[in-house]
Amino acid sequence: MAAVSPNLTLQSGSSGLARALAQANILATAQIDNVSKKAQTDKLPFIDVLLQSGLINARDLAAFCSEAFGYPLVDLAVVDESLLPEKVVDTKLMQSQRIVALAKRGNKISVALSDPTNAAAIDQIKFQTGLGVELVIVQHDVLTKTLERLSKTSEQSLNELAGDDMEIDFNEEEAVPSASADAAALEIDDAPIVKFLQKMLLDAINMGASDLHFEPFEKFYRIRFRVDGELKEIAQPPLAIKEKLASRIKVISKLDISEKRVPQDGRMKLILSASRSIDFRVSTLPTLFGEKIVMRILDGSQAQMGIDALGYDPDQKEILMNAITRPYGMVLVTGPTGSGKTVSLYTCLNVINKPGINISTAEDPAEINLPGVNQVNVNDRAGLTFAAALKSFLRQDPDVIMVGEIRDLETADIAIKAAQTGHMVFSTLHTNDAPSTLTRLMNMGVAPFNIASSVILITAQRLTRRLCTCKKPVEILDEVLLAAGFKEEELDGTWKPYQPVGCERCSGGGYKGRVGIYQIMPITESIERIILAHGSALEIEKQAQSEGVRTLRESGLQKVKQGLTSLEEVLGCTNE
Repeated sequence: MAAVSPNLTLQSGSSGLARALAQANILATAQIDNVSKKAQTDKLPFIDVLLQSGLINARDLAAFCSEAFGYPLVDLAVVDESLLPEKVVDTKLMQSQRIVALAKRGNKISVALSDPTNAAAIDQIKFQTGLGVELVIVQHDVLTKTLERLSKTSEQSLNELAGDDMEIDFNEEEAVPSASADAAALEIDDAPIVKFLQKMLLDAINMGASDLHFEPFEKFYRIRFRVDGELKEIAQPPLAIKEKLASRIKVISKLDISEKRVPQDGRMKLILSASRSIDFRVSTLPTLFGEKIVMRILDGSQAQMGIDALGYDPDQKEILMNAITRPYGMVLVTGPTGSGKTVSLYTCLNVINKPGINISTAEDPAEINLPGVNQVNVNDRAGLTFAAALKSFLRQDPDVIMVGEIRDLETADIAIKAAQTGHMVFSTLHTNDAPSTLTRLMNMGVAPFNIASSVILITAQRLTRRLCTCKKPVEILDEVLLAAGFKEEELDGTWKPYQPVGCERCSGGGYKGRVGIYQIMPITESIERIILAHGSALEIEKQAQSEGVRTLRESGLQKVKQGLTSLEEVLGCTNE
């Protein structure tokens, strides 16, 4: 019997088997053409129509496939079905692709099938399991009977799969209604999609990721996690699943699954156990080749870490604690997106969150659920803006108010008036450092007198990757250290910089987790005078430095001296 080129195993569908039979002269070309046409007309697999035609029997076809393609021939009838691996391959996938998972050994799985040219089945098994696939050939009729027996428990297996490892909590009644909602919901009730999404979410949590990116492109589909501030490619699943995966995410995030033309924002909750749940903020964006979805992980446990875990130096922590425990005034946190401003604010709120204090927050949206704090999601469409929420807070007998972000003059004015009338106000801005925050407020139109009389502290921050325990000392020339910002008296030989190495704990990257770099600037009388005189950010910065306020670069260099991070990390996230 003639051997078949291995390339045929890469052909999809039944046409590969048809060509193999023709090449080996097992059947005449005309016979194969007739079978192929009938299969296409009846929309049936080629192998089913072939065996129904009587041109070849199941035993001879299995023997041909084994010899021609070089795979072992196994009698599936003698296999003990009770020993088949459970939950390794979804039953629904086995039914649709007509394969049976026989055994799992290490990082490989043995799979029985009757058509070795069924590349789609092989690809889906690799995708779903992440394992290497070893094929064995079985008779098609025996395979069909085995699958019929297994199908009796398929519904039970599907229910177990959907609830495997965790529960996704969502209320379908709150989902946005649409004409095709019911049909789409049925379409995406696909166990492999459910399991894959759950695996991605769990992997992201276990890796300490802050964001998940689901990105469709013309030729491929990519999933990336932002871990310790850097995006890492995690998977490239088949492009064909992009629509189902997007629909699944949108359903559990209470978004309109029929609307794919405009961006949408939603939330979902992941219940890991009775005592721990994690929220996700979901954002969809129409792109050229489908909807890109970004999921931000909002882990409320981060706010419970305590202020010591954030990386403040002792003197910085003392200044911050003195400011947030004052009865009134404004504390501002500034930095780019993803620099940890929200976690810092909530950590401060958690410190002062006591039964005798009334705390209200207005956010877009509320990212961390903090018991004991009255949290409000702003809704511009409904008229619930930051300014409107602030006005309402002032009628709610507040002690502490937190505004997610000061975006406009109206919000700034109300927040400042609240700080001037006996309330503690926390908020954020997007500026590069602490001194430029004051000039930003002036540029927004806030009167210098109001700024000087309300703002008591500004903290600018960045997040830099923390060195793993596998770090090792590195020799760096004094000239390089001086150019980075170290002072000559600091190069006394009592400390050494460290560099990343890489181990199993940090997955070879050399970094594990992140640590904050802070510029803590209290508003002193000298700085108030500069503000009242409409001084520039450079003047404010010069005065702050003369009073001992460290720049972000100087704070980062302290982390280098402490061995918490590398010089390259600090230079990469700060400017001097």
